[in-house]
This record gives sequence, structure tokens and C-alpha cells, in this order.
Amino acid sequence: MTAHDVHSTARLYLCTDARKDRGDFADFVNAAFAGGVDIIQLRDKSIEAAEELELLEILHAAAHRHSRLWAVNDRADIASLSGAPVFHIGQNDLPLRSARKLLHDATVIGLSTHSREEVDAAIAASPGRSGLDYFCVGPVWATPTKPGRAAVGLDLVTYADHAVRTADAELVGGLLLPWFAIGGIDLGNVEQVVAAGAKRIVVVRAITESDDPTAAAAALVEALDAGE
Repeated sequence: MTAHDVHSTARLYLCTDARKDRGDFADFVNAAFAGGVDIIQLRDKSIEAAEELELLEILHAAAHRHSRLWAVNDRADIASLSGAPVFHIGQNDLPLRSARKLLHDATVIGLSTHSREEVDAAIAASPGRSGLDYFCVGPVWATPTKPGRAAVGLDLVTYADHAVRTADAELVGGLLLPWFAIGGIDLGNVEQVVAAGAKRIVVVRAITESDDPTAAAAALVEALDAGE
């Protein structure tokens, strides 16, 4: 899988910390990829840059074995040094244009959105404009991985679906800007997210807290397949 496959085939995106409490980072990311995860992002603000680079080498190797993608969160310098194919930023992180200047031309850049206005801005910054390659919508439900961030609900998921479809119809060849729903999504509610219009999801605890990451990932992929 290449970075361009974010646009066409990537549907299940996993964010994980360094798993220091379990000491099984290498085994975990390998198991998650084996279950069908398309992208794994290392997101752990408690680790230093040197440790993050070491873990990204492990993540890169696992992604290569499974022909999948891997991502860096927030730190454009780390993304550049590690050669990450995917880089993700939040609304208050490094501006998109600045990140694009620091990264390799082929790097896919994604952005978090939490409102209709931010969704509209993400669509306006699509490829050929400011260089945004995908965006995330959420958190759909409140989640401890984003403390203090209010849930946006399923209405924003439906809005994003409509907004992207409208933009696609207005452009020759389509917009081709993929987006993911994120925030509190698990096997128990993924059908609601798909019904609201999402074809791609980002999960954390649904896989990171599972005793069988491979099975957990496979079940989520099956749920996405059933919603098509």
C-alpha cells in the first residue's frame, strides 16, 4: 500500500500510544495490521523524540511487512526525519502550509475537524489548493483519549458526508478528499457511524484495549464491509 491509497482503499485507521504499560508495541502493531488495519498512528505525548523515532522504525517495519501505512502525529520534524508516509495535525498544531514546506512531497497530511466550519475549511484546503489530503470528523462520542473535547455527535458526520459529496459533484473528476469519523467508535456503535455517512473510521480503545487486536480489527473491517 502506498500513501496514495489513503484516497482509495484505507478505511480503518488506528491510533495507539507506545504501550509502555504492556511492553508489547511491536507485537501489537503487527497483530493490528494482520487484522486489517490500514494505517497506524503513533500518538504518545509522554515519550521523547529519540524514543519516538525508535518506535517508528518498528512501526515502519511492521507496515512494510503487511503493505500498510503508518503515521506521525503533531511533530513535522519527526515525520520528516522518519520518512513517515502520513502526518496528522490538529486545529491548533503547525499550520498546514508550514507542515507542507517541512515534509516530503509525497507525504499525506490529515487534519482534525470538530465543527461544520472546520469541515468546510478542510474541503477548501483539498489537494490542488493548500495540500490537505484527508480530514477527520469528531469526536463523535466523548472519549478519554481526548479529555475536554466535547462530542460532536452523528450530525457532523452526516454533514461531512453531504459536504464532500457536494464538492465532488462540483469538480470535474471529483474532489477525492477522504475523511474519517473518529471518537469513541467501537464495534457496538460503528453501524451508527456508517449509517450516518462515514465509510472510514479511526479507532483507539476498540483495538488497543482488546485482548486479541487481530480479531478486533477484523470485526471492525467486517462491520465496514457490511455497511457498503
